Amino acid sequence: MRPSSDARPLPRAATPAPRPAARRSAIGALVAAALVLAGRAPGVRMVPARPAGRGSTPPAVPTDPGARARAMTTPARSVAARSAEETAGAAATGARTAAVRGAATSRVAALRAAGSTTSAAATPAAAPGTRRTTAGGTRTPSLGRPTGTGRYGGVGAGFATVAGTTRPTAPKVFVDDAGLHLLRRATFGPRPSDLADLRALGIDEWLSRQLDPATIPDPEGDAAWALFPLAGASAATVHAQVAPFHWDAMFATGQATLARQVFSRRQLLEVVVDVMADHLHVACPSEGWDTVPSYVTDVIRPLAMGRYRDLLKAAMRHPAMLGYLNNDVSSKSLVNENLGRELLELHTVGRGAGYTEADVVASAKVLTGRSQSGGVFAWKPTMHWVGPLTVLGWSSPNASAADGLAVGDSYLDYLAGHPATARTIARKLAVRFVGDDPPAELLDRLAAAYLANDTSVRAVLQTLFRSAEFWASVGQKTRRPLEDVVGTARVLDLKPGTDTAGVLQVLYWMVRSNGHAPLGWGPPNGYPDVAAAWGNAGSFVQRMTIHRGLVNGWWKGVTTTPVLQLVPVTPGMTAGQWVDALSVRLLGQRMTTAHRDAVLGFAPQVTAASPMVNASWYAWGLVPLLLDSPYFQLR
Repeated sequence: MRPSSDARPLPRAATPAPRPAARRSAIGALVAAALVLAGRAPGVRMVPARPAGRGSTPPAVPTDPGARARAMTTPARSVAARSAEETAGAAATGARTAAVRGAATSRVAALRAAGSTTSAAATPAAAPGTRRTTAGGTRTPSLGRPTGTGRYGGVGAGFATVAGTTRPTAPKVFVDDAGLHLLRRATFGPRPSDLADLRALGIDEWLSRQLDPATIPDPEGDAAWALFPLAGASAATVHAQVAPFHWDAMFATGQATLARQVFSRRQLLEVVVDVMADHLHVACPSEGWDTVPSYVTDVIRPLAMGRYRDLLKAAMRHPAMLGYLNNDVSSKSLVNENLGRELLELHTVGRGAGYTEADVVASAKVLTGRSQSGGVFAWKPTMHWVGPLTVLGWSSPNASAADGLAVGDSYLDYLAGHPATARTIARKLAVRFVGDDPPAELLDRLAAAYLANDTSVRAVLQTLFRSAEFWASVGQKTRRPLEDVVGTARVLDLKPGTDTAGVLQVLYWMVRSNGHAPLGWGPPNGYPDVAAAWGNAGSFVQRMTIHRGLVNGWWKGVTTTPVLQLVPVTPGMTAGQWVDALSVRLLGQRMTTAHRDAVLGFAPQVTAASPMVNASWYAWGLVPLLLDSPYFQLR
């Protein structure tokens, strides 16, 4: 078998000289601060399963469909156990932040008691927009945050009103700036142009455009995706251009996904696509060498921000999902429970909905007959189980095989509209945008918006961005490895160059080695999205390596900004002034004096008062330290 065409060795960094004690202590202080402020327990990490094949050739699988069904090596209970790991991670994080949640609840209650300022037209209940007043009734701005006009002005959609009247419940290292908070959460990381756009448009208009991504021209994102011609390829294209069972098209799809995350202007869409790709997860790469590439482009990307019922039904007809969970070989004579179980446990109502093992079996029977032929969806009525079926509150006589596909769609519509599914989707989005353990009251409102708007994901997002809980959650999420890599490339304003695809491939392999390649989680529950799953010293060292590589242009082929041009050194500028200006450029704010001095401790005999012209040689090492710090690692 030939190796993958896009696999390339990673560069080896030269062995550094021993650092002076002052430099070691400064770096150690920053790393320790990052771990403490992120609420991480050092050494705790959920290690993703790695595919057995490193290159383009997957492990051998039985070619007989029946043998393949019997050879399924991931029992449903082990999937549940892996899901429990994420739940345990969330519980651990929740235990560490119980005081923060209590403060948040008290603060939101106090704000709500002062009076609501906005309600979402698309939601059934008013979001907790709040205002603070003095005894005389005069609104008091919060640490300079705008009250709907001014720096991020505009009140048309109501997002800015809540943003302007809500303060962070647990401020850590961040200043109270609603725009920076929004950009940290609604993008993979802000480019300088993103901050300029937000200030020009205001919070309401910027968010309204991001919530309607078709209104945003995206030539950069389209061009980045086009660098990988096999990305999202149909089964027919893969059959024509890729040797059987080679993973080239799947790797190209993962790399193109990374490319869009780095270069796309439709950042909120990219974040939501990432959420939904984890929720209705099909591992890429995996066994479906010919069907998996088109799953993201045919199902996830076009439907991620629409009605969840449409997204769910599309996923349950795509050959990648059917093959990944063995439904393509499930028949009336040999029912495979994998997809039927995960549909309930992961994709819709969740384990807390009270379904039974009999419900799981019935769920699997409903889906029999959904198969594929030549990498294309095929309804095979001869494989469909016929007879009365009941799952939770849904039932059907299921009297004929010919009507089995429609029966299955009816079942999927029922599940999509179930209150427990509303809660599942609400929690999935709240964990990404608000915190590892989001408040139950917020989940109630998000779930209500979901049900009142025919399962609209966009309506849930509108409600979320109008919530006090979102705007109060500054600094309560941490970047995972993929978010760190993409955020670093964006904040450094990485631009295309002579070999953009080659550099993106290197970054893909590096983030894959750190356990977080786009679309790459092995089990069907998707990547964990809680800090406790990623708090690992080795992983953090890998991040530090990538920061230094991108800052200092180790990988040629893209356009980077030289370190001394990120903030030009002006006559008379001190090292302290330069780091202050650099902090504003990369982090959106100044670091505290103590943290700035810790960064300067990297440079021997350099203090805040030293002329920067004499300390400029150390700039290559100072810039990455800001990206290593909690100011960048928290979001």
